[in-house]
Amino acid sequence: MLTRSIRCHTLSEDIRDLTLESYSLEKPAQDEVQIAIHACAVNFPDILMAQGRYQFKPPLPFAPGGEFSGVITDMGQAVQGLQVGDRVVAAGRFGGFSEAVNINQEAVRKLPRHVSFAKAASYSTAYLTAYVALKIRGQLTQGETVLVHGAAGGVGMAAVDLGKYFGARVIATAGTDAKLAVVKARGADQVINYTLPDGSLGGFRDRVKALSDGEGADVIFDPVGGTVFDESMRCIRWGGRLLTIGFTSGVWPKAAVNHILIKQISVVGVRAGEIGRRDPSLGQACRDAIFDLLCNGDIDPYIHQSYALEDGIEAMASLQNREVIGKAVLTMNGYKLSDDID
Repeated sequence: MLTRSIRCHTLSEDIRDLTLESYSLEKPAQDEVQIAIHACAVNFPDILMAQGRYQFKPPLPFAPGGEFSGVITDMGQAVQGLQVGDRVVAAGRFGGFSEAVNINQEAVRKLPRHVSFAKAASYSTAYLTAYVALKIRGQLTQGETVLVHGAAGGVGMAAVDLGKYFGARVIATAGTDAKLAVVKARGADQVINYTLPDGSLGGFRDRVKALSDGEGADVIFDPVGGTVFDESMRCIRWGGRLLTIGFTSGVWPKAAVNHILIKQISVVGVRAGEIGRRDPSLGQACRDAIFDLLCNGDIDPYIHQSYALEDGIEAMASLQNREVIGKAVLTMNGYKLSDDID
C-alpha cells in the first residue's frame, strides 16, 4: 500500500530537513492493525527525536508522531477484540505523521463515537504526565491550591484541567496575556503573567503569596525550570510539594536545600513513562484512568489549531517557537475537526 508520511532520514537540528514523501506500507503483522490516521498530535518529543536529542532514538528512517487516532483498515490474523472499521486511538512513540501506519494491537483502544479524533489524539501524553504528577506523585487533594507553570502548553493546560477536576484551586502562569486569557477561560481560578520587564521569567512570587493569604501553594507543577523553579521555592506552603516535570526554559535549576529543610517541602521528580516501565500495573491504571476521564467528558483537551499533513513541519515550527496554546494536530485522509461530534 502506497502512503504519504513526513519522515526523518538524517538527525538534524533543523526540522526542515524532514521530508514529505510517499512510501510502500507493508500489510500488518499477525498482532498488528493498520490505521488510516485522521489526527495526530504534535509534541516536543517529536522535535527532539528528529534532532537526535531525545532519550529514545527510533531506527532511521522514521516518521515522528506518537499519539494518533483514526479508523482500522486492515489487521493481522491474531488480532482480537478489534475489527476493520473501528474508530480507534493509539499511543506509540513514533509513526503518526503518516496517512497510515501499522501498530501492535496492545497500543490501540476503541474510541467512542462522541469523542472526536482530534481530542483523542491530544490527550494521552499531556494528561498522563499531568495525572501522574498531580495524583500519583503530588497527592493533590480537594481544597488545596496548585500553582501550574507553563499553563498554556499542552501539559500545563492538562494540569489546569485535572487540577479543577480534583477539586483544587488553580493558579496558572504563562508568558503572555493572550495565552492567559485562554487558560482563564478554561477554568483557572487566577492567572499570572510571569514575564519580567527584561523578558525573563519569574515575576510571580509575591502574587502567589497574596492569593494564598501569605502561605503559598500546596503543590507546584513546574515544567519550566530555571528561575521559575527558584521563585517557586519561595512561594510554596510549609510541607508543600514541588513537582519538577521538565526544563522548557533550557536551564536546570539547583534546589536550595535550606529552603527544603526550613519549609519541610518535598521536591518530587515526575517521569510518567518511567512510572509505567517500573510499575506496569500502576502505569496501566493511570492510562485507564485518563482514558475514562476523556470518554466521560471529565477532561477536555484544547486544540489550538489543525494543520494538513503537508504543513506538518510548519506545525512543528509553531510548537518550537512557543506559538501553540494547548495542542496542535495534523489532520489526514480528508478529516476536518468539524467532521466529528464534539
